[in-house]
Amino acid sequence: MTASIILYDPTAPRAKVPAVVASAKPTLETLAGKVVGFIDNAKPNFNHLADDIGELLMSKYGVKQVLKRRKRAASVPAPDAVYKEYAEQCDLVITGSGD
Repeated sequence: MTASIILYDPTAPRAKVPAVVASAKPTLETLAGKVVGFIDNAKPNFNHLADDIGELLMSKYGVKQVLKRRKRAASVPAPDAVYKEYAEQCDLVITGSGD
């Protein structure tokens, strides 16, 4: 007697992104003089990682300013005001997780 196993894949198919969206912003040639933003997802230790990376980016790569904003929790999006602020002020945004 042979047993059957049914396996369900819970992942959704990847959305297709139009090529024009992917190339809308030019690649940064340098970090010198740029503003980098961090969105902290409120997981333990990401704030320490962001602090260290921010200092490194400023001292070694000439980043002009580092902005850091912390989400209320990992499971919720950042407030719209953060996205608006970063869209207006940042050349690059890094979002991450810690633990």
